[in-house]
Amino acid sequence: MVVLPTSNDTNLSQLLAEVASGKMQLPEFQRDWTWDDNRIRGLIASLTQGYPMGAIMRLAYGNPDIRFRYRTIEGVGDVDVEPEFLILDGQQRMTSIYQALYSKKPVRTSTDKGKEIERYYYIEIGKCLDENEDRVDAIVAVPADRKLKENFDRDVVLDLSTRELEIERMMFPVNIMFDDTEKMNWTVAFMTHYAGSAEATALFTSFNEEVLSVVSSYKLPVITLDRSTPRVAVCKVFENVNTGGVPLTVFELVTAMFATRDFDLRKDWRACRRKIVGEGSQFKTDLLEGIDETAFLTAVTLYSSYMRKRTIGSGSVSCKKKDVLALEYEDYRTSRDAVLDGFEIARELLLTYECVYRRRDLPYATQLIPLSAICAVLGRKRCAEPNVIKAISRWYWCGILGEMYGGANETRYANDIEDVIDDVEGRPSQSRTVNAAFFSATRLLTLRTRLSAAYKGIMALLYKAKCRDLMNDTTMDVVNSITGAPDIHHIFPEAYCEKAGILRERYDCVVNKTPVLYATNRSIGGSAPSVYLPRILSKVGDMDEADLRNRVESHQASYDMLRSDDFDGFFLDRASRLLDLIEGAMGKPVGDRSSETTVQAFGSAL
Repeated sequence: MVVLPTSNDTNLSQLLAEVASGKMQLPEFQRDWTWDDNRIRGLIASLTQGYPMGAIMRLAYGNPDIRFRYRTIEGVGDVDVEPEFLILDGQQRMTSIYQALYSKKPVRTSTDKGKEIERYYYIEIGKCLDENEDRVDAIVAVPADRKLKENFDRDVVLDLSTRELEIERMMFPVNIMFDDTEKMNWTVAFMTHYAGSAEATALFTSFNEEVLSVVSSYKLPVITLDRSTPRVAVCKVFENVNTGGVPLTVFELVTAMFATRDFDLRKDWRACRRKIVGEGSQFKTDLLEGIDETAFLTAVTLYSSYMRKRTIGSGSVSCKKKDVLALEYEDYRTSRDAVLDGFEIARELLLTYECVYRRRDLPYATQLIPLSAICAVLGRKRCAEPNVIKAISRWYWCGILGEMYGGANETRYANDIEDVIDDVEGRPSQSRTVNAAFFSATRLLTLRTRLSAAYKGIMALLYKAKCRDLMNDTTMDVVNSITGAPDIHHIFPEAYCEKAGILRERYDCVVNKTPVLYATNRSIGGSAPSVYLPRILSKVGDMDEADLRNRVESHQASYDMLRSDDFDGFFLDRASRLLDLIEGAMGKPVGDRSSETTVQAFGSAL
């Protein structure tokens, strides 16, 4: 039976008393209070005018499945009691009100530029009642010594350090708003001080009726979730609320759940990340540095759900957000090390076999989630087998060149882990990503920058084809790709193409680009190939033209067409060669090489 939340208007005074006693606290993982001085003054101004400020949402504490660690609101101090309620939304407002209007300590806040300060808050009675004044201008903040200074703290312009001075300047301290005894004492002292002034007495009477009474009777709508509310529903609330700041991430929510088991997931993630990025590895690369904590939890959830289905023979494989939020602590602990190994194996596969070396060259960081889970299931020994490498490689390249990971991917992850492992283990496989992948020949014309996964993929295929630098004859292998940092350069340089009247959509696409090292890039410059090829030949003493031809051809480019500055012939020939590489990687033909659309776009079939 679903128990609906209750909503009641509750006296602010009661809520503040619950905060002070520890009856109402915060989940331990909630972000810290962050409001600055200006926001606090604005909140006090709104409160004294009786303006609404939004509901407080809280959870009745006591569900054995949601045993969050808890802590008191900042400023309350140590209160060794178990809470009755945990605030889900409204922390910033309640903390600001408690510190400014209830606590007797100075409020530890900050300026709008982030400088830490301590402040007490006052209401300037006369200005507060003046209809021509903005109420926020009647809210005065003073330092902890209650002295407002100017001229580098040499001149005191407002001294409120004693009650007598507060009354003389008609400054009411807001932190006695809910302290009936102190408020009465202050009122009596005010009336005594101004006993002979009917005007002052009338002013305070109006202030009491129009401001103090408004605050003392102020009510907030409070939405309370029953303690029987399911864990997933509570997590969803955490995710959607927090209106005073950035919504909580999936990782933060799972961290909160695991904290009930006396397990610090955030600390554990720091250790996991060091292994994922390959700390201590012989190859220094940032390849997997884009894997964040949520991606890691998604991979763990994917692996865990697959292994559960594999073990019991039923159920579904899924790693959507709701599944990650429902990840059990025991499943995390059981799956964590296998998935870490999976990321390490995936990293080695990319470096060794797929020629993807750096983070900026990685086509899809998202594809690492199913890849690591697949590797985790298969293990290092199976992932070293040639047939397994071939199956994983085909799936990987179909995902990239078919541009399959550009949107919401969780369903595809689940399909991939089942399909690839079925394929590897000889069972009938739906091969959904492989079968759905399609590369159009005309796509070559629109691939222009690293923003495209397929663009990065084609560059990696050139690495796989052992393209060699034109000057130093080294292949674009791991060492050169990491330490030498090859760049992508136009084969027919941009400056030359502009002068020759070649259309940008042709010379600036992937067909006319290739990876080269810095020295080669400088030697190419903006010259025609017929100029820069002899220049390169003259700079490398032990290279003859046959060697240079081989190096050029290793980039899937025709040496003869470059040597004669035949851009159109080169363009058609290289487009065809790139499609050959793509077909080899995907294990399936590019079906429109001779289509009417391709012929119109390129001027010939490919």
